Amino acid sequence: MSSTALRVKELLREKGWTTKVLAEKTGMSESYLTHIKNGTRRWNEDSLRKLANAFEISPIDLFAQRRKRTDDIDSNVCMPEKSDVQLKVQIVPVVGDIPSNPSPYNNQLMQLTTGFKDVFVPVLNTNDGAMFALSLSSNQLAPMFDKNDLLIVSPDVWTRSGDVAAVEYGNDTPVKAVMQVTYTDDFIVLESVNHKTPPIALVRGKDHFRIIGRVVARHQRLE
Repeated sequence: MSSTALRVKELLREKGWTTKVLAEKTGMSESYLTHIKNGTRRWNEDSLRKLANAFEISPIDLFAQRRKRTDDIDSNVCMPEKSDVQLKVQIVPVVGDIPSNPSPYNNQLMQLTTGFKDVFVPVLNTNDGAMFALSLSSNQLAPMFDKNDLLIVSPDVWTRSGDVAAVEYGNDTPVKAVMQVTYTDDFIVLESVNHKTPPIALVRGKDHFRIIGRVVARHQRLE
């Protein structure tokens, strides 16, 4: 199966539906849905949207969450059929720690060193080649984020005041963490996303600070 295979069989079992029921809910034919379910025909953007609405989930949750890496990721990703709406699927590496300098190469190194070799997650409509998915190993960021969540981090997206981002700070021993960032005239204020620890005020132009990437999405995993 391609990396863009859909979880239709699994979702039908969870709902206790037949293909006929799904056809009634989506307005698509049973024969077409059978092909989609068995992976013998590729989906398009319209069918993806209809399936997501029927199952009452995000379109991204229709995808299988894990895939084995191949020697050539791009050429092995099977893109959807043509439609009026352009839909891009990017395969983003899952890592167990924040890369200091995200890039396709550094992200794959981080995968290896943190135990996530060959683990990827699909993300829709992005062109950020340095994007990575940070797997949370604890509930330290609860209640906003839970253990096993995947935080999709994009170095290309601008981080504004109030956003949650992967950051690096500290003059002697820099620390990497996921924090809420607030900008003032003289300070950069970092707050824990659960607000259980006091904020950290960094002096602009004096204290070391840099944004590694903004958290742009959250994938919940039931593992």
